[in-house]
Amino acid sequence: MEQNLHHIYTVWEHNLRALKYTAGKNYSLAVRLAALLHDVAKPKTKRGTGRQCTFYGHEVVGARMTAQVMERLKFSKELSEKVVKLVRYHLFYYNVGEVTESSVRRLLANVGPENIEDLLKVREADRIGSGTPKAVPYKLRHLKYVIDKVSHDPISVKMLALRGDEVIQELSIAPGPKVGLLLHSLLAEVLDDPAKNTKENLRQRLHELDKKTPEQLRDALKRIEKAVEEEEKERMKKYYV
Repeated sequence: MEQNLHHIYTVWEHNLRALKYTAGKNYSLAVRLAALLHDVAKPKTKRGTGRQCTFYGHEVVGARMTAQVMERLKFSKELSEKVVKLVRYHLFYYNVGEVTESSVRRLLANVGPENIEDLLKVREADRIGSGTPKAVPYKLRHLKYVIDKVSHDPISVKMLALRGDEVIQELSIAPGPKVGLLLHSLLAEVLDDPAKNTKENLRQRLHELDKKTPEQLRDALKRIEKAVEEEEKERMKKYYV
């Protein structure tokens, strides 16, 4: 299948070249599988013809297809989940001066800090498979710098200054789904501004958030997630990704 103006090879050859790069580097099985499968959904998502065609959403569809492939080939659950994540987030956008530290924290939160190095290796393979001569350009090196810079910032519920048992004690509520919703609501705010990750601030916000119903908390989290996704889609359209 022919691709758009960002590629000189067909989807098939691009994927094979990406795989060949990871094999030559002796990267892990997870990285090699992700390199082979990262664009598996392009035939399903192609819109338009010629060099201006698009493949919007191929990373999301591709993650679902990859899960099916991994299950059919009887790979372990752990490896399958890792490869699916690498395929799902392989299209992350990063341009120096355009992407904020909070965006990098969200990327870390989504893919997991334990997977970020492998995700960058998949991006290297994607670049080489596209015919670009340099696997690690300046902007990828700059991203590594920012990742290192924010590596100690809170990117998961476990890294919040307030634990689940403290939430229960602070609000005098029983353990349940709302505790998780409250913690994830706090995390959403802390991802934007790590300085907010103090017990004093989180306790104050906790009482404010407790006034909302579980449905309102879920809706708020969905709106945040949708806003982030829409922002990413706009960037992808801008660069014909």
